[in-house]
Formats: sequence, C-alpha cells, structure tokens
Amino acid sequence: MKHLLNLLAAIALLVWGTHLVRTGILRVFGANLRHILSRSISNRFTAALSGIGVTALVQSSTATALIVSSFVGQGLITLPLALAVMLGADIGTSLMAVLFSLDLSWLSPLFIFTGVVLFVSSQTTNVGRFGRILIGLGLMLLALNLVTESTQVLTSNAAVKALLATLSSDLLLEITVGAALAVVSYSSLAIVLLTATLAASNVVPLDVALGLVLGANLGSGLLAVMTTARSAVEVRHVPLGNLAFKLLGVAIAAPFLGLWLRHASPYLGGAATAVVLFHLIFNLAVGLLFIGWTQLVAHWVEKLLPKPVRSNISNGRPHHLDPSALTTPSLAISCAAREALHQADIVENMLNGMLTVIRHNNLQLAEDLRKMDDTVDELYSAIKYYLTKISREALGEEESRRWTDIISFTINMEQIGDIIERVLIDIEDKKIKPGRSFSEAGMAEICELHKHLVDNLRLSMSVFLNGSVCDAQKLLEEKARFRDLERAYATTHLGRLTDNTTQSIETSSLHIDLISDLKRINSHICSIAYPILDSAGALAPNRLRQVAAVDGPLGEQPAP
Repeated sequence: MKHLLNLLAAIALLVWGTHLVRTGILRVFGANLRHILSRSISNRFTAALSGIGVTALVQSSTATALIVSSFVGQGLITLPLALAVMLGADIGTSLMAVLFSLDLSWLSPLFIFTGVVLFVSSQTTNVGRFGRILIGLGLMLLALNLVTESTQVLTSNAAVKALLATLSSDLLLEITVGAALAVVSYSSLAIVLLTATLAASNVVPLDVALGLVLGANLGSGLLAVMTTARSAVEVRHVPLGNLAFKLLGVAIAAPFLGLWLRHASPYLGGAATAVVLFHLIFNLAVGLLFIGWTQLVAHWVEKLLPKPVRSNISNGRPHHLDPSALTTPSLAISCAAREALHQADIVENMLNGMLTVIRHNNLQLAEDLRKMDDTVDELYSAIKYYLTKISREALGEEESRRWTDIISFTINMEQIGDIIERVLIDIEDKKIKPGRSFSEAGMAEICELHKHLVDNLRLSMSVFLNGSVCDAQKLLEEKARFRDLERAYATTHLGRLTDNTTQSIETSSLHIDLISDLKRINSHICSIAYPILDSAGALAPNRLRQVAAVDGPLGEQPAP
C-alpha cells in the first residue's frame, strides 16, 4: 500500500510540476508570446513553426490553443492559419516529451534549489517567476525519477507480476483511458512522460503504452474543446478543428501500431524511447499530412458551428469576456480591454444621441438613451467581475498596470453614462415638457462644446488602446482648452441675460447646468491620460495637485 501511495504521489508531483512550468512561463512571457504568435503568422508553414516554438516553451498545446483561439475570436488571424499553429503546437509538446525522457535527474536538485532561492527572494518580480519555472522543471525531473523507483518496487512483487500477466491489449480501451487521464491531469505531456516511464519499468507492455499515447493526444484536443465550451463561437472553432485533426490522425495511426512494434521499436533501444519517439513521429505525420487541409477543415468547422449574426452594439451582453482566457492572464487582460472599448462605443452613442434630443426634443430617443445607460452599468459590472477573477499575483508589472488602467477607464465610462442620463432628465423636465428652447447663440455654444467632447472621447479611446504618450499629452491640452471654452461661454450667457434675451432667461439655469455637466464629462474623458503619462514619467509630480486646485474635487470649480 505504501509503495502504491508513493507512485500516486510521484504522478501527482509530475502533473503539478508541469502546471508550475506552464503557468510560470505564461506569467513571465505571456504578452511576448502573444506578440510573437501574432507577428509570425503569415502563412501556414510559418504559423506551424511559431506553434512549435511557443508550445515547446509553454509545454502545453492547450495553452497555445487558448491563445490562438482568442486571436480568431478577435479577428486577428484567420481560422486556417490558427489550425496550422495548432498542428505545430502538437509537434512542440512532442519535442518536449523527447527532451524530458532523457536522463536529466542530475539537474533536479540544482533547479529546485536555485528556483526556491529566486522565488523566495523576489516573488512578485520576473526573477521570482523564473524561479517558479525552475522549481517546476526540477519537480518534473524528480517526479519522473520517483515514478521509476516506485514502479520497480511494485513490479518486483509477485502479486503485481501475476496481475500484469493477465493484461490483454484492447486498443479502444487504451485510447479511452489515455484521453481521460490527459483531461483529468490537464496535461498530455505529463501523461506521455508517465506512460514512457511505466513502459520502461515494464509496468505496462509497449503496445498498451502506444495506445495510451494515442489517447493522450486525443485527450489534449478534448480538453481544449471543453475549456472553450462557454466561449464565443469563433473561439470554439480552433479547438474543434484541432480535435478533428487528432481524431483523423488516431484513426489512421491505430491500424499501424503493429508495424511500429515489429519494425521500428527494436531499433530504438529502450521502451521509454520508443514511446516518446512514437509520440513525436505521430504528431509530425499528422502535421505534414494535414497542413494542406486547414482550409477544408476550417470550412467544415464553420459550417458545423456557424457564426451568429451580431446584434446591435448597444446589446448589454459582453462580447469579449472569454471565460477560457482566464487561465492565461495576459490574454484575459486583452479580452477585458476590448470589452472596455465596447462599453466606450455605447457611451459615444449616448453622447451623440444626447445632442439630437437637445436639438429636436425627441422624448422617445431620450428614453432609449437612458436604457443604454443601464447597458453601460451592466458592462462595467461584468468587466469588473471578470477582472477580479484574474489573480494579481499572476500578472507582470506591465499587465498589472494595464489591469488598473482598464478598471479606471470603465469607471470613467460608467460615470459619463450617469451624467448623460441626468442631463437627459433635465432636458425633459426643463426644456421639452415646458416647451422652451435655447437661444440661437446658446445652441451654437452647446454644439461647439459637444463637438469637442466627441473628439476628445475618440482620442481617449485611442490613448487607452495604444498608450500613446503624445496623444495623452494632447488630451490634457484639450482638457485645458475645453475649460477655457466653458468659462467663455458662461460669460457670454450672462451677457445675453443682461440684454434681456427672453430665451436665455427662460433656459438660464438649464444652460449653466448643461455646460457644467459637459465639462464634468470632459474631465472624466481626459483623466484617462494621467495613468499613461505617469507610467511614462511624462507627468509632473505636482500635476495632480495643480489640477485639484484648479478644478476642485470631481472636476468641480472650487467654491468662491
């Protein structure tokens, strides 16, 4: 019983070590891996090569599938190229299996000791995260050695030998068991390495081990499909297409296992080598055979899962908050940023509609715009809840700053929506229902301020998306220009009151409140520039205090 527990503990340690390496690399290099993938995918062959490289580093074709699936969902790459990446990804994880099958046990204590020192000394930095990767690598090598020792003890037992002698090969059962183990362990790499070790220790016959390897390949495809089951249809296309390749590959390879055992295995040395090389050759053959079929499989997948017709932009359902991306923090941050821009698009629609209500007294449009504010609030809540699911410890310094920027951006958009809703209520109560109207000059001033607002909102969205320091500085300049306009127009309005202009007198309170509300909206828009300038060191240390002294709290004028 004790030896069996030792074996199970060693298997668990192997799976955990694989998890540490995968998550550690994604935390350190996540954003860079996404850039490498997005820039190196120009045709099917370069896409496959990039898939090999990234997956060899991440040690998880499932993680690569999630990244590439998000690219397809965002329209950054086409589905055929994404499927080519996945063919390369499977080859990449096979290469890592060959590498770990070598006798690298002497590296285990070195990796664990160095990793612990680095991780303990600076956990929240990239140095500490690199230490986490070394700990994972050391645990994987240690686990493989422990599995070998445990199985040697178990197989020397007479009862175990008698049990193993009764095993008969059932290929379908072996594939099913291999697939189930890969899904449960969240790693086909760990299962292939475990199978190779068990085969080397004569715990399982070589023919059974090869069936388990086929099942592990199939299981990694099933795992990606299951992980993205609740994602958008475009995101689910990539795992489904990759699963189709794996199913076809397993169906073609299964009848030839006997040939591999008779003609190839005798020349490969030990059973472990035969297992990992079979895994590599299987994925190489699938990649070479199906690299030309990506277009056809993509067409078949899109027919099986047709893309839904996109609803209007004001639909409150989040479009980009992909739950499957949460396992890859840099990817989840990108999804949240896109949803924040979706929220800003709705705010822009509200802002444009507000001027139409002011000009044409459209009560129905005013009601529709107030409902859109509910949508803005719902998106804010959805984005905030999504971001809270991302571990801050899993984020690098740049990603952590981006996390904060997204929260700040969505808060400002939500507050702008609330201000627009209040403005619409005031317009209804103080202008439309009493049948009043602004003077021609007053209406021209409101239109001019509104034009600046819309331009600044679009500029702020660009600053949020690209992080341009130049555009951020321009946005702050626009804030000062808008403040000057607001003061000038307040003065000219008072001049019209002095001239006893009837329309100005009737709408005086509304006019002053309106231009003040527009100024508050502009303050929220322009506040997006501060984090960008601050992170770039382009914001003077006393800038915020100066703004607070001039504008007062929440962008208000200080009391006289």
